[in-house]
Amino acid sequence: MFSVMNSLRFRLLLILTTLLFVGTTASAQLRRGARTVVRSGLLERPDTLRNQRDSIQLAKTLLELDSLMTQQFKADSVELENLRTDDIRTLDSIIAVKVAEAKNPADTTKKKLFKKGWFMSDSMSLSKVCWLSTVLPGYGQVYNKQYWKLPILYGLVGTGLALYINESNTYKPLKRAFDAYTDISSSRTPELDALQTKMIRSNTRRQLYLGLTIASYAYFIGDAAVNYKTNDVSHVKKATTLACIFPGAGQIYNKSYWKVPFVIGGFASMIYCIDWNNRGYQRFKKAYGLLSDYEANPEKYPNGPTDEFRGRYSAEFIRNLRNNYRRNRDLCIIITGALYILQIVDAHVDAHLKDYDISDDLTMNLEPMMDYTYVPTSGGNRPVFGFNLSVKF
Repeated sequence: MFSVMNSLRFRLLLILTTLLFVGTTASAQLRRGARTVVRSGLLERPDTLRNQRDSIQLAKTLLELDSLMTQQFKADSVELENLRTDDIRTLDSIIAVKVAEAKNPADTTKKKLFKKGWFMSDSMSLSKVCWLSTVLPGYGQVYNKQYWKLPILYGLVGTGLALYINESNTYKPLKRAFDAYTDISSSRTPELDALQTKMIRSNTRRQLYLGLTIASYAYFIGDAAVNYKTNDVSHVKKATTLACIFPGAGQIYNKSYWKVPFVIGGFASMIYCIDWNNRGYQRFKKAYGLLSDYEANPEKYPNGPTDEFRGRYSAEFIRNLRNNYRRNRDLCIIITGALYILQIVDAHVDAHLKDYDISDDLTMNLEPMMDYTYVPTSGGNRPVFGFNLSVKF
């Protein structure tokens, strides 16, 4: 009897010990987590099946999305069957238009060009606005909805043009009288000097009025470009466009004011050189013509040569002077064109460099680096130490 009781007690104690061990292990697993793995202090290996599980999960998500869209399509088809007859006709006409556009893209493009509102489209480019402003003065102000500037534009341009036309009507008779007088003789007389003085003054006023008209016209084209805000056009394009419209405007837009005197002074100097060489060319051209006619027909001139120099210089010498003035004039025109292109390039590059980092932080940095790499022989990841090198320039 005693042995039986001891056997029962032993078995009961064994059962209780087993239950306590199992309960302790289960509670420890719940606290630690199902995926917690500890291997001799090393980090766990990367999960090689993770990509496959992610791809399976993505496939399931796509299948669910496809089923939802299929249900939505069925619902739309049910609603389509319940449409009225006029609604179905409207839908059919829209579909027919789309099919026609797909078959004949050239015809549809032509129709879109002449659709209503194209002339004042919100998506019109800056170049097109400037070109239309050149052909139609005031278009840029209308496009930018700055209507109050139109009276100023037409007032300045109209006034300058009227003054230019009026002064031209005064200058042309003086020029014809001067040419008629000098074609016969270039001898300096008080009458010729007075006529030439009036002609020069009239021509100066005429050129001044013409310059005022052109400057006013160009200013309002540039104003349309500056106030253009559609499509968030870049500052680089605006600066380049303004430099094309008027020399120096791109530099003013870039706030490089110190360059403006060089640009304007360069153009003023070249224009003066062109005019001065052209006047010298016309002067010696006429003298050479008179002297050549005298040498060919001396009987027509009983009083000797009638050119400006009264025969003091030979025809060959005067011809060489004429050719030199013409060559210098043409060279000045070429230099003026090159200066015009140069200031456009300068405005374009300067606008690009406005956002360029030109700070003094042009250094080399060396920093410590620590990373982990997987080592197959160790069965886990091992730390790796090194340096990071960065260069700023």
